[in-house]
Amino acid sequence: MAFAHLVRPLIVTFALSGLTAPALAQAPARLDARAAQAIVAGCAAHAVTRNQSHGIAVVDAGGHPVATLRMDGNGYGIMEFALAKARAASAWGFATAQMTEAVRGTPGFAAAPHVVTVAGGAPVFSADGRERIGAVGVSGEAPADDAACAEAGIAAAGLLSRRPQS
Repeated sequence: MAFAHLVRPLIVTFALSGLTAPALAQAPARLDARAAQAIVAGCAAHAVTRNQSHGIAVVDAGGHPVATLRMDGNGYGIMEFALAKARAASAWGFATAQMTEAVRGTPGFAAAPHVVTVAGGAPVFSADGRERIGAVGVSGEAPADDAACAEAGIAAAGLLSRRPQS
C-alpha cells in the first residue's frame, strides 16, 4: 500500500471536480425504495378494491428485496412465493405467466434457476421502457388476480411491465 496516500487525494479531487455531474446524469435508472414502495401501495390499493389479500415483493435488477408487504389474511409461504415470482421475473426479464410457454418451447428451461410457471411475477422497466430495473411478485389469490395486482402496482408507480412496442 505504498501508493495509498496518493489514491485518496485523487479520489477526493475527482469526486469534487465537475467530471462527476455528466456521469451522474447518464447513470442508468434503478429501482429505489420510493418507487418500490409506490409499487407496493398500488398493488395493495388494487387488492383492497377487490376484497383480496396478497403478499407483495419488489426486487431490484439483482433480485434483492427492496420493499415487501404481507397483507392481512395470508398464510405461511405466501411471501416466499411472491419473492420467488419477483426474482424469476427479474432474472429472466419477462412475466412468470409467460414462463409456462417458455418451458414448453425450450428444452431444459424448466430446470433453469429462477423459473416460476405461475402468473404473478412481472418485470419492472423504467418509465421510458429502456431499462429493466427490477420486478414485482404477487401471491395469495388466483394467479390471474396476482398478475393483475402486479400490473396495477407497476402502473401506479408510473413504470412499465414491458418494453414499449417499436
